[in-house]
Amino acid sequence: MGRLWRVSLLVRMKNVLVLLLTQRYMLSVFSQMHSSLQVSYTSWFLDAFNYAIATNMDVLNLSIGGPDYLDLPFVEKVWELTANNIIMVSAIGNDGPLYGTLNNPADQSDVIGVGGIDYSDHIASFSSRGMSTWELPHGYGRVKPDIVAYGREIMGSKISTGCKSLSGTSVASPVVAGIVCLLVSVIPENKRKDILNPASVKQALVEGAAKLPGPNLYEQGAGRVNLLESFEILMSYEPRASIFPGVLDYTDCPYSWPFCRQPLYAGAMPVIFNATILNGMAVIGYVESPPTWHPFGEDGNLLSVHFTYSDVIWPWTGYLALHMQIKEEGAQFLGVIEGNVTVKVYSPPAPGEKSRRSSTCVLQLKLQVVPTPPRSVRILWDQFHSIKYPPGYIPRDSLDVRNDILDWHGDHLHTNFHIMFDTLRDAGYYIETLGSPLTCFDARQYGTLLLVDLEDEYFPEEIKKLRDDVINSGLSVVVFADWYNVDTMVKMRFFDDNTRSWWTPVTGGSNVPALNDLLASFGIAFGNKILNGDFVLNGEQSRYASGTDILKFPRGGYLHSFPFMDSSESGATQNILLSGMTKTDTPILGFLEVGRGRIAVYGDSNCLDSSHMVTNCYGLLKKMLDFTSRNIKDPMLFSDSVRQEKPLYADKNQIPSRRTDVNFSTYSRVVGKELTCSRDSRFEVWGTKGYNLQVRGRNRKLPGYHVIDLGRGLNSTVDTSVTVTSNTTQKVVDSSGNNYWGFFYRDDIDMPVLVATHWLVPATVAILGLLILFWRMQKRRRRRRGSGSGRFTNL
Repeated sequence: MGRLWRVSLLVRMKNVLVLLLTQRYMLSVFSQMHSSLQVSYTSWFLDAFNYAIATNMDVLNLSIGGPDYLDLPFVEKVWELTANNIIMVSAIGNDGPLYGTLNNPADQSDVIGVGGIDYSDHIASFSSRGMSTWELPHGYGRVKPDIVAYGREIMGSKISTGCKSLSGTSVASPVVAGIVCLLVSVIPENKRKDILNPASVKQALVEGAAKLPGPNLYEQGAGRVNLLESFEILMSYEPRASIFPGVLDYTDCPYSWPFCRQPLYAGAMPVIFNATILNGMAVIGYVESPPTWHPFGEDGNLLSVHFTYSDVIWPWTGYLALHMQIKEEGAQFLGVIEGNVTVKVYSPPAPGEKSRRSSTCVLQLKLQVVPTPPRSVRILWDQFHSIKYPPGYIPRDSLDVRNDILDWHGDHLHTNFHIMFDTLRDAGYYIETLGSPLTCFDARQYGTLLLVDLEDEYFPEEIKKLRDDVINSGLSVVVFADWYNVDTMVKMRFFDDNTRSWWTPVTGGSNVPALNDLLASFGIAFGNKILNGDFVLNGEQSRYASGTDILKFPRGGYLHSFPFMDSSESGATQNILLSGMTKTDTPILGFLEVGRGRIAVYGDSNCLDSSHMVTNCYGLLKKMLDFTSRNIKDPMLFSDSVRQEKPLYADKNQIPSRRTDVNFSTYSRVVGKELTCSRDSRFEVWGTKGYNLQVRGRNRKLPGYHVIDLGRGLNSTVDTSVTVTSNTTQKVVDSSGNNYWGFFYRDDIDMPVLVATHWLVPATVAILGLLILFWRMQKRRRRRRGSGSGRFTNL
């Protein structure tokens, strides 16, 4: 994307050459709106970086930033810079206090990312917060910023004359760059390149930093930069490898947030902790042997740890991810598990050395464990079906926000939904994250599946499994959708000067057509309206910000409508044609009991997303979860006045359709991809297609779906036509069954009569048996009457 250049200057400080570049990422569409600003291009920065390499600079400060960590020419040039032993310092960004707002290149592990604090050692409100979002949805982000420095109301010189007060991480970053220059200057110049490199300097800074009380590690990193402590570390420094952070302590709250907010327990999805390997021995290194978990006591054997890590540590850094589960025998354990994780790293010998360099890294763990909570308080968050920028143009959820057109904060429980996460923990719920398809979790372990602001498609296997999970396994589902209107998306496209191409949204605030496919079995569908306005629910004032409407809903459910004006392109046109039109009552909130499960749907997710929230709806979310997880019904939400006596119905041509002019497979993890459970799912299903769907016989036919045999195993696949594939392909034909189920299901769905198949199929067989027996008795009676004899004919 385009970059906005502010100022460039060279500074020589105690024989250390420093390049200071100050600018911000800026979409070219923004710069066209501000004619006083100049647009610059990635290629210009590449030239500047080449100049830094050619002149053999020691330190490079970049007071720049932006969300596009997939601008590969830029990112790879940064790697080249650090590989050439240039120590790079960069501002973490001024998008705080929002989480998941790290700016590139400060979010790169080989760069020293700097956040800002004030003179009271409080994190500056503008300072961007972690975690990094490169790794989502399958993994977990890294800890950033690395350190923080003073960045609010710092006195600096004006371009003309005199001084002025400056604030921003663009100010904090040069403070750290100056500290690095001082540290570099105390090392004799003939030994400088042997000791100092991007990894060793970062080791000195993070190990010497002062941890601040109050902020968590994704706000402050290692803490406030400390020149003297870092100096002492460098004075006795020997090339080595280390892990940052070096400690994960669940008892150290709030610093270890979010880990300290939710203990481990048996049966949960793996908790992933992503640490950074800093290799001060050489620009390239290797892991000598797999990492090892060393428990301090017998209780530590209850912890199962799997590792993923960098095959090659380059340049100077790599990653070590811990996937932690409590074994089933620890289901009743309550206590603390302690121990160390060690990993051996080696690098080629330095010039003049004969043997390779080797170092053992240590990560200390102190983990809180509780007995497995009951199913009713366990919530599973769907991370897999979230798509973010980059690489696609994923538009913001609230169209009222004009200064931030992209959805780039990660949509994770610990980024822009972190307040919701804390709220649910305070309410006694346990929230786990699923970064793999919906076939990769055991529905019997969870009370509610939480689907919020999702943009991706669904595998056919996911749709069928979820239907069975709800009907037969008693799983409940809560859905928070968002706007989707093709005409509006077309209007939002723009031409980007940097890439010389048109950018157009690949979906709306959420992927409503995909959600409708997922919910079709239950007779629920969202529409394509874009609704805005204030309303009162349960005595609380709420704001509906670019939400969608509910088009279809079964009879017997509870549906809430409020007066809104449709601001979509088609809706606005209709409003002009029907002059004087007032707000129309539109359904946006619904509750439904179906089979053994329950479903709650709402058309707007902005009230849960801290990025651009106007009013929150955490109270509504808790009431929805009370219903889905515990079957507690709020009297206002379940009053007879909102009960559906007849189904809300819409023709197929009213249901939102997908865009046909966008290659969605470029951004999707579903379209054109293979269904696989990744390493964020339970260890037993890694690399498979998911859990056995429970052998319960044959499900009855739902509208628009073929009869399905549920006796499939982990690695089965499903043909979306009329075949089901297990070890062999079996064609499913049951015309009489289809006619029979048509008695319960009509094309125009009312309240679904969903009956658990584990007794329904035997009951059906028994009924058919009785009918056959009755028919045969009648036939025998007719034969006896016709023959006139007293003999019975054996049947």
